Formats: sequence, structure tokens, C-alpha cells
Amino acid sequence: MEAVIAFFRGVLRFLREADMLLLLLSIGSTIFGLVIISSIVANMDTRGANPVNVQIGAMVIGILLYVLFSYVDIDIISDKSRFLFVFSILLIATLLVWGEGAGGNRAWLRFFDIGIQPAEVTKVPFIIIVARMIATYKEQKTLNNFMSLLKIVLVVAILFVTVMVVSDDMGTALIYIGILVIMLFAGGVKLRWFLIAIAAITILLPLVWEIVFTQVQINRILAPFVPEQVDPNRTGVLWQVDRSVEAIAAGGILGQGLGNGRLTQTPGAIPAHHTDFIFSAVGEELGFIGCLVVILLLTAIIVRCFYVGIRSNNTLGMLVCVGVAAMIIVQTVENIGMTLGFMPVIGITLPFFSYGGSSIVTCFAAVGLVSGIKMRPKPMRFRNL
Repeated sequence: MEAVIAFFRGVLRFLREADMLLLLLSIGSTIFGLVIISSIVANMDTRGANPVNVQIGAMVIGILLYVLFSYVDIDIISDKSRFLFVFSILLIATLLVWGEGAGGNRAWLRFFDIGIQPAEVTKVPFIIIVARMIATYKEQKTLNNFMSLLKIVLVVAILFVTVMVVSDDMGTALIYIGILVIMLFAGGVKLRWFLIAIAAITILLPLVWEIVFTQVQINRILAPFVPEQVDPNRTGVLWQVDRSVEAIAAGGILGQGLGNGRLTQTPGAIPAHHTDFIFSAVGEELGFIGCLVVILLLTAIIVRCFYVGIRSNNTLGMLVCVGVAAMIIVQTVENIGMTLGFMPVIGITLPFFSYGGSSIVTCFAAVGLVSGIKMRPKPMRFRNL
């Protein structure tokens, strides 16, 4: 009986103190994505697990993780940052033995018909690790020291190189860099260090091109900026982008209707149109209004993460919230940008909307951390607001 009472008390506390608005925005975005995925897969050859069922299952698991992470004490978890780092490296390293290819890389672990993307899952511990390091150095007033920044960069570099070498997943690896930059800026790193980093990258870029990236990846990065040199006939890397832009343009203001998109409903017309290029399907079938709703939902989630971070009671909590917001920002900008031809096509999902169990679970777990930070006591200056 006591266990039942404790359970219901926990449920009531969650409903009262957790970030229900963030949860509802996340669920609403995922359901919106499910509607689009259902329309897309109706005419697809979906051998194996049904994408709709997988997405629903991932959403359920994600919601459970949201609840669990809402009760996580971020201070306790962050104290295990070294363990989280080792765990992340080992999880990605499993791809060396059991990794399978998808979309040109070896980024997946397969269990029957279900795939798990380790580099996607490790975004959450990555945010915690970086937040812990920045918060610690900030507390020690050494954040802007060369050695402190070098240690942070080395941790990120090891993860970046591990992802690139083991799975050849350039898109996910670059997300880590984007998250790092935003978190360093929010943490208070001075502008001069960013300028120095830009200068160093410029000098080392030719070497990085040769060692880290393959020619295919280089072409994808350069295509939006020098298309006439990379793909002058637009039959290679730019072919998919052109079909995506055509689909979005065809949608007009209100779209052609669910199930009626000419390119969306034609198998192979837009590769990955239920995963990386789902925004083009939204554009064709639901038009500008549908695209606007997607952007507004993601913007609301991002703003909510920043809001909770600003009101958090310590630097660590603020940085974790910023890191989660940064993850969503970078992925959203890159994903929508590549469907419109402004950004390189590097295989990035649209948070909460794209098909992909690992992506959905990771997004819910990440915003669950934000909810957990909201549930912790606020500083005195905010308690009456």
C-alpha cells in the first residue's frame, strides 16, 4: 500500500513540477511528424518493421525517458562525467564489430529490424560532459585559460574523430562541434579565443580535408557554395537537393494535401524523404503553412529550453539547457538548410519530426534533462515570479 501511495505522490509531483509545456511541445512535434511519415510510407516498400510503429514505439520510450530524466539530479550525474566519456567512446566503438551501413556510413547497430545509432545516443552524455567541464573551470575562474580550453577541445576532438573513423558519420560528428561552440559562448569564453580558433582552423583546414574527410564528404560540404565546380550537371550530390526544392516549391501556401504530393508519393523521387528530407515532404503536402508550424514548434522548444536555463539555480543547469537548445538549433538549421539547398547534405534528422528511433529517444531524453533542471529549487530571485 505504501508503495502505491509513493507512486501516486511521484506522479502528482511530476504533473505539478515537471515542465509539462516542454513535454506537450515535444509530443505534439512527434505526432506531427508521425502524420507526415504515415502519409509518406503509404506508398513505400517497407520491408521489415513498419516505420510508423517504430516511431510510435520510440515516442513511448522517449516519454518514459523524459519522466525518468526529470527526476535525475544533474549534479550527481555530471560528477560521473569521466564514466560518461568512456561509455560514449565504448558505445561508438561497438560499431567496429557490429556496425552496419545506412546512407553511406557504418553508424548503426541492428537488433532484428530495429536500428540504434550510438553517435546519436551519446549526444546527451556529451552535453553533460561539456557542461560539467565549463562549469568547473568557470567556478575556478580558469575558463579562459589556454589549458582549460585545450582540455575541453581535446575531449570533443576525441569524440569527433572516433565518430568519423569508426562510423564515417560526418553529419552527427559536426553536430558535436556546433553544440560545443554555442555552449562555450554561453559559458563566457572570450571572443579572442573564437577568433584564434577560426584562424587555427583556417590554417589546418587543408590537412583536415586530407586526413579526416573523404572526397564524397568534401563534395557535399562544398556543393551549396560552389555548385558549378562540384556538380555542374546537377546529377550527383545536388540532384537530391533539386528534387527537395522542387517539392517544397510545388506545395505553395497550403500544400497539395496529405497523400497527394507528386514527388513525395513517388518512390525514389526524393531519397530519405521520411528521415533527413522530411521537411520537403511537409512543404509539398502541407505547404508553407505546414513548414511554418514545424519551425514554430521547434522554436518554441528551443525558447523553452533557454527559459528554463536562465531560471536555473546554477551554472551547470544553465549550460545543460543551453546544450540541449544548441543540439536542436544546429540540427534544425542544418536539416532545413540542406532541404532548401543552403547547407551541405550531411545526413541530419529534423528533431522530433524525422523518422528514426534513436533520434526521437535522444531528443526526449535531452529535453527531459531540461525538465529535471526546472524541477529543482529555483534561486531566491525567481521564486516569486
